[in-house]
Amino acid sequence: MTKNGSTGINSLRQTNLKKSLLSYFATEGNATIPDLSKETNVSVPKVTSLVNELIQESLIQDYGKVESTGGRKPNLYGLVADSGFFIGVEVGQNHINIGLSNLLCELVKVTEDVPYKLDNTRESLDSLCRIITRFIDGLSLAKASILGIGINLTGRINYRTGHSYSFFHFEERPLSEIIESKVGIPVFLENDSRAMAYGEFCKGVVRDEKNVLFLNLGYGIAVGIMLNGQLYYGKSGYAGEFGHMPMFDNELICHCGKKGCLETEGSGWALTRMFREKLGEGSSSVLTQNNRSSTDIEMEDIIEAAKNDDVLAIELIAQVGENLGRGIALLINLFNPELVVLGGSLATTGDYLRLPIQTAINKYSLSLVNQDTELKLSSLGEQAGITGACLLVRSRLWEII
Repeated sequence: MTKNGSTGINSLRQTNLKKSLLSYFATEGNATIPDLSKETNVSVPKVTSLVNELIQESLIQDYGKVESTGGRKPNLYGLVADSGFFIGVEVGQNHINIGLSNLLCELVKVTEDVPYKLDNTRESLDSLCRIITRFIDGLSLAKASILGIGINLTGRINYRTGHSYSFFHFEERPLSEIIESKVGIPVFLENDSRAMAYGEFCKGVVRDEKNVLFLNLGYGIAVGIMLNGQLYYGKSGYAGEFGHMPMFDNELICHCGKKGCLETEGSGWALTRMFREKLGEGSSSVLTQNNRSSTDIEMEDIIEAAKNDDVLAIELIAQVGENLGRGIALLINLFNPELVVLGGSLATTGDYLRLPIQTAINKYSLSLVNQDTELKLSSLGEQAGITGACLLVRSRLWEII
């Protein structure tokens, strides 16, 4: 091997060692050089040299001496929170949530409910890019300090290649590359449910559990899966299409084109359809006051009505919960998880949804299995997606997934 080739490999290895150190700080917090040496299996002198380089690069800092039972007190090192930033973008059916996080993935700026219509058109893609660009232009920091943008989209996403097969697949080029060319910052795509799940796994209600299911309950429904502490993707990255399990003997056509999917009876789309049908049959609701047309009522309106004690909204959310619970019972029988987390827009209705789901789980799943499973509501709520997007960007830049 040539001298230059050897130098190149050593340089690459040093870069990977730096990433390993940054990964450790990101996942475990502050640490001493002896701790880092032990965890990375790299000599103390080498770790010391790399730590000094990272300090020079303003990525980590010396937090001073730590308490010691005897001998020389070691120094504690950790990430510099404002040395880099990430942007997370949660693309919903009718709005966008977008946030900026620091290197510790703490959200420092969040803009929610930006009006937006998700359609598989170039106009919708251009609108998404404009929203991201406006957000970046409104930040009081250098664009170069933004290390990456994570964008969450519903449907089939191949995060490895950056392709979306449900939206904006107009060209052979990866969608991530197309958006990156418009906004000028590296872009990483992810399925929205998986990103929300990752946010909840890392920063939400998940503590020591290693086998967790996260249900994203919105217009559509999907599941993010953590097995043995690792996010599960499946062969092509499409695992988690929970809403398209054939659960019902009906003639309702799902958005996937098939009949009887769980989404036809247990989703935000189903809730909206059922609500409009009930109004058409003569049921009353606060949403029909002021002569409002039923065709103008969306899932978000029904959720808000339920929070304001609208009887029809509460009854139909309970019915959707019962239907969802049947599907979740199947997942519990299949995965035997420690924890099931309910997230997404429908989960913001709290016990109106959770209690009928729990009842259905008790009814349809094996008692011996469901006794091992706890059911919780997301603690991150509407910020689960942008939190997960930022965490995933950091993870991929440092290769810790």
